[in-house]
Amino acid sequence: MQMLTKFETKSSRVKGTAFHPKRPWILASLHNGSIQLWDYRMGTLLDRFEEHEGPVRGISFHPTQELFVSGGDDYKVKVWNYRTRRCIFTLQGHLDYVRTVYFHPEQPWIISASDDQTIRIWNWQSRQCIAVLTGHNHYVMCAQFHPTDDLVVSACLDQTVRVWDISGLRRKSAAGAQPMMTDPLSSQRLNTQGDFFNVTDVVVKFVLEGHTRGVNWATFHPTMPLILSCGDDRQVKIWRMNESRAWEVDTCRGHYNNVNSALFHPKRELILSDSEDKTIRVWDTTRRTLLQTFRRDQDRFWCMNAHPELNLFAAGHDNGLIVFKLERERPASAIHQNSLLYVKDSQVRLHDFTSANDAPMVSIRTAPAGQYLPPPRTMSFNPAEKAVLLTSDAEGGSYELYNLPRQFNGQVSDSAQARRGAGSCAIWTGRNRFAVLDKAAQQILIKDLSNQTTKTIKPPVTVEAIFNAPGSQILLSTTTSVVLFDVQTRQVVSEINAAPVKYVVWSSDMSTVALLCKHTITLANKQLDQLCQVHETIRIKSAMWDASGVLLYTTLNHIKFALPRGDSGIVRTIDNPIYLVRVQGGDLHCLDREGSVNVIKIDPTEYRFKLALQHQNYEEVVSIIRNSNLVGQSIIAYLQKNGYPEIALHFVRDDTARFELALECGNMDIALETAKAIDTPAYWNKFSQEALRRGHIQMVELAYQRTKAYDKLSFLYSITGNTEKLVKMQKIAIMRNDLQSRLQNSLFIGDVEDRVRVLQESGQHALAYLTAKSHGLVEEAESIRAGAGVEEADITSADVSGGSKLLLPTMPVVSSTELDWPQLHVSKGIFDGKFNFGDKGAGPHPGKSRVADLATAAVDGDDAAGAWDIDEGENMGVDEEDGFGGAGADEVDLLGDEVEAGAEGGWGIDDDGELDAEIAAEATAAAAAGFVAPQPGISELEIWSRNSSLAVDQIAAGNFEQAMRLLRDQVGIASFDALKPAFMEIYTSSRSVLTTAPFATPSRVPLRRNPAESTETSQYFPAKIYSLSSSLEQLQQGYRATTAAKFEDGLVLFKRLLLSLIFVSVDTAEDANEIKQLLQICREYILGITIELERASVAKEEATEENSTRLVELAAFFTHCQLRADHEKLSLRVAMNTAYKHKCFKAAGEFAQRLLELVPTPQIADKARKMITICDRQSRDNLAINYDARNPFVICAASHTPIHRGEPAVNCPYCQAAYKPEHNGELCRVCTVAKIGAKATGLRSLASAN
Repeated sequence: MQMLTKFETKSSRVKGTAFHPKRPWILASLHNGSIQLWDYRMGTLLDRFEEHEGPVRGISFHPTQELFVSGGDDYKVKVWNYRTRRCIFTLQGHLDYVRTVYFHPEQPWIISASDDQTIRIWNWQSRQCIAVLTGHNHYVMCAQFHPTDDLVVSACLDQTVRVWDISGLRRKSAAGAQPMMTDPLSSQRLNTQGDFFNVTDVVVKFVLEGHTRGVNWATFHPTMPLILSCGDDRQVKIWRMNESRAWEVDTCRGHYNNVNSALFHPKRELILSDSEDKTIRVWDTTRRTLLQTFRRDQDRFWCMNAHPELNLFAAGHDNGLIVFKLERERPASAIHQNSLLYVKDSQVRLHDFTSANDAPMVSIRTAPAGQYLPPPRTMSFNPAEKAVLLTSDAEGGSYELYNLPRQFNGQVSDSAQARRGAGSCAIWTGRNRFAVLDKAAQQILIKDLSNQTTKTIKPPVTVEAIFNAPGSQILLSTTTSVVLFDVQTRQVVSEINAAPVKYVVWSSDMSTVALLCKHTITLANKQLDQLCQVHETIRIKSAMWDASGVLLYTTLNHIKFALPRGDSGIVRTIDNPIYLVRVQGGDLHCLDREGSVNVIKIDPTEYRFKLALQHQNYEEVVSIIRNSNLVGQSIIAYLQKNGYPEIALHFVRDDTARFELALECGNMDIALETAKAIDTPAYWNKFSQEALRRGHIQMVELAYQRTKAYDKLSFLYSITGNTEKLVKMQKIAIMRNDLQSRLQNSLFIGDVEDRVRVLQESGQHALAYLTAKSHGLVEEAESIRAGAGVEEADITSADVSGGSKLLLPTMPVVSSTELDWPQLHVSKGIFDGKFNFGDKGAGPHPGKSRVADLATAAVDGDDAAGAWDIDEGENMGVDEEDGFGGAGADEVDLLGDEVEAGAEGGWGIDDDGELDAEIAAEATAAAAAGFVAPQPGISELEIWSRNSSLAVDQIAAGNFEQAMRLLRDQVGIASFDALKPAFMEIYTSSRSVLTTAPFATPSRVPLRRNPAESTETSQYFPAKIYSLSSSLEQLQQGYRATTAAKFEDGLVLFKRLLLSLIFVSVDTAEDANEIKQLLQICREYILGITIELERASVAKEEATEENSTRLVELAAFFTHCQLRADHEKLSLRVAMNTAYKHKCFKAAGEFAQRLLELVPTPQIADKARKMITICDRQSRDNLAINYDARNPFVICAASHTPIHRGEPAVNCPYCQAAYKPEHNGELCRVCTVAKIGAKATGLRSLASAN
């Protein structure tokens, strides 16, 4: 039996716990006076309640209301509302510590037990004490209501357990609610009795004596007439009662300190007890035997509580609490076609999905008397032989082989036919054979149907579990990875990094697999190439593949989905954990913890929609949008993030969100519509900036009008040559008495007279005189001089040459009402005209929205490409004849006689003036425009980034952050300092600079990898900077340096080659394999050269025994690096001479023998044979070297010491150099960029795989 801890807290001593009946909450009352509310599923503290003074000993949730009650050492009983987070009232009456408090399951009552030797029953609605139970003569440690009967049980330190009858109290409560009483005696007694606590309301029914010391706890069985008690005599007693008497049934002995609480298991025949001896013990109710003991080394247990509905228990101890359950509740199951096999009630049952028939097939082994047998953990089904394998944790791990009846006749087969064996995992690997993992011996046993071992396989890694795989392959789960292993060839096919895997789920066609860990799901193909990884904060319970290739999985409280490309989401919430067995359309078949098959309805619309977008199945996308109500912020954010804002626009109802999406996708008509609906200056400003960027001059004009941006309007009219509107702007500036604006507009339109008037009105008489004089306005100049009282003779700087001309702005060459920039002809998108969103009320104003018109607009028949165009009659342009707002000659002019006569209309003066009418006319014209701007083009750099997931291509595109993220995920790069030069080289070498005219900005031209073949944008890739051929040339240089014993130069060359391999991309699988071989070669040569350099350094030091030993060891280790044959011969000769020189004859002879096996030149071979002859005579080593050629080992790249087979080791995720565990987390000494022990998916260099 196992205790599976689901949640644990660290706090001061916990004296009481209480589960919420429905929500995943637990209350903990602490010795420091605090009450904590925890979510045990999420592991988070929800709230803290602190009003008690002193320890809080009792705590309980109300079964239906949003209430809980607490009692503590301050003699108070407090009732709390957890929604409002406050104490709503306090019940006072006890004279000593309150030990326990509980709500009645039906009545509005609270029962409390206290050290004042009384038990009180309170009515929490009237907030009154309705009964005081007296009779105990010591501290009352516990008092509880019966779940269904009118009984109360109490435990006291007077060594007794009392059972109280409260039926009179119930009758009295009912009588108080209904004054009309049929019993005259009861009515007379109620009316004449003066004492509220009538002795007949609550009476003692039984007094149970049997404990030899104080009783700490007593509780009822939930369904049977049994009572459980425990106390300081270290015993747990079981009592039975009937209507007339109660007696002791048996005693459970085993604790060796005070037993503080005990309870009946709500669903099984078990008793749980906890004690100050730091143990929780589990007893068999029927046989009263001890089944299991769970011990904590430091914590005494003080309380225990059971969940009212789930298989969950909570125990409070000295340093917090634990929430746990006994044994796993997941039913073992297997699915085949339309049938489900699962284990329930010690039977293998068959469920037919088509007919929903469910029947038992065979009985399985049950526990012998007085023993406990854990349920089966997994099931593996062989459809060809109608056989199942069940594995369980019994007897340290065992399996059972059952043959199912081929023709079911309604009778259940006996379990005696089962074949059993030891093993932690058992799976079918063929029609007539299965594999069993012997975890202790680290062997995989292949057995036949008669349970006879036919083959024994020693796995290449330390295996924790095995799972099925296609064909003759199996999956080997280790602590850090999953290995695909071929049983027949006994070779590792592939490997993927993953946390310890609990379950493996294959798709129906065995093409994809989901590896389920505790908090992660790794999706991979059948070659174990990782597709994506999903992380969850809470436990993952089960998973199943949908027919469309979507993985549905369950957590503790959600059903979720995961797409192969990494997107995930929530399908629906669930109340209790379930285990998926089949997904069929909108029906989700699952098993619950009771072993029942249920069908849950789900809505697959969201993940079907996202999958269709990923597969570019736009017809299905359109169908889903038409036929479903797919709304919500998550789907909108998804569409916006993945480059479909035009689709997201039609799901949004909020004006603000529609405005942002319309700007993003360039739909300026909807942006204008929503800007008018929002009508705030901030949104008009943002709209005007985007409209100006896209060349929609009329929309810009309208936005400036709405925000009364006079200066911007004047400048807009000036650069567009609209002198008529500039004149009106000048009149508006006069109305607003804005001298600065008047001066600016007079400069724009060349009105010198008004400019002189502005300067005069502002007090700048000298500038006014100079302006008038220089522009030939003699009379105005004289008037200004006379008004200023200045004689003409006193003016010395007013001489103006006769060639002066009037300063006027440049006049427009062509005056046109068409001011918008010419737009590109854009072909219709895939979604244009496919559906009518206006009918679904997608926008906030369906009656006014033009989305439907845009989506279903007719195409000009002369445009073969289906391009959009603008009808000039509907443009928001300015008519030369109609003036500013499009008003006719017969209409009232905005700046006509009425304004000059002193009317209060105009901008900034009267918001209800005629200007608003013109603005409304402009808005109407804007809304009638039929043009939608095209999407901006995509740069080739962005196309590179989209087309490839290789880090080198992301670097060429300038997406350095994505490249660094890919390298961290693929090869665990932690330091990019050494890679910075390569990054910059790739980035600069993937583009060229083309100079055109001397005054023009040079153009940057991206360089493609295959310009002649890339006819589609999907074939655009950056030019290769690092290639396989250049890498081979570098390798030759490294070989030459090594041959010439230039080890420092060789080390630099091989390290440079090793780092450059990160950025080499190839087009074939053969070339990708060569990259891996080059990486291995570089690793071995770097390791060997560093060993040789260390040996040379040690040789220069003082000749001590330690240094001599190290010299021989390093020379020996150098020979075990995988070098080229000629270099290996040289290393063996060096090792042979070094060992012989230091009188390690045994090692020298081994090196000579290995040298002969490589067939050296005759001269060297003769020398080696002589060395063998000499060494055979001595056959010993005078130095204790740490080297044994017969014991396989790898070399630690940090310490240059051996790591023998079976010893723990960690590897560099990039170069795979081996290290001892103490170097975990450091930078690799070989490649200098990767983090030792980091999780990585592996280097990707194959371009065509992307």
